[in-house]
Parts: sequence; C-alpha cells; structure tokens
Amino acid sequence: QVQLVESGGGLVQAGGSLRLSCAASGRTFSNLSMGWFRQAPGKEREFVARISRAGGTSYYADSVKGRFTISRDSAKNTVYLQMNSLKPEDTAVYYCAADTSGVSTRYYYESRYDYWGQGTQVTVSS
Repeated sequence: QVQLVESGGGLVQAGGSLRLSCAASGRTFSNLSMGWFRQAPGKEREFVARISRAGGTSYYADSVKGRFTISRDSAKNTVYLQMNSLKPEDTAVYYCAADTSGVSTRYYYESRYDYWGQGTQVTVSS
C-alpha cells in the first residue's frame, strides 16, 4: 500500500505561482513513478505531469508545458509540482498518483497509476 498526501493548494491570482507537494509513504519511494492529474468542475480528470523513478525523465501535458515543473526529493519521499504563470483555466482539484509498474507507456492514462491522493484545490482568479 502507498499513502499519498497532497498539500500546497490555495487561491492565487492569474500570473501567480503555487507549489504543490505530495508526500508518499508505505513503499520505497524510488520504486514509484509519480504523476499529477487535475479535475476541473464538470470535466474529466486529466494528466498534468509525470516523473520517472530516478527523476531523470518527465512528461507534461501540452497545456502546462513551459509553466509547470515536476520534481522529486527522495530524501523527503516527496514529489512537487511547481506551477508558474497560472491561468484561470488551471483551476481544478490536483491529484498526486503513484505508478508501481516501472513502465512508462500510456503514462497519461489514469489506469497507469495504482494509488491516488485525496486531492488539493487550486483556484486561480482572473
């Protein structure tokens, strides 16, 4: 079992920044690929970013590329999502997810991930 706890969400003005954190426990962190997804009101949950087990490879949705950065700290068993130049359309509940498979194919599918956090709300005002 893997427990994931997100934090760092909040209300920010357009153009501002936030950093989300996701603390993982219950399994060796270096064996987990980690991802961030988000779900806006009335919409399906969508992929945002993913980072490999060793942190050397990352993937981003086109909508956030160049603005968001995913990173991980193995000493703290934590994955981060640095969000800059935020837009109102970034408003959503953001979820952290863990993938135990070691396979990176279809990394943008929810089904790739085995464990999920409870989510943290990000609201960007215009």
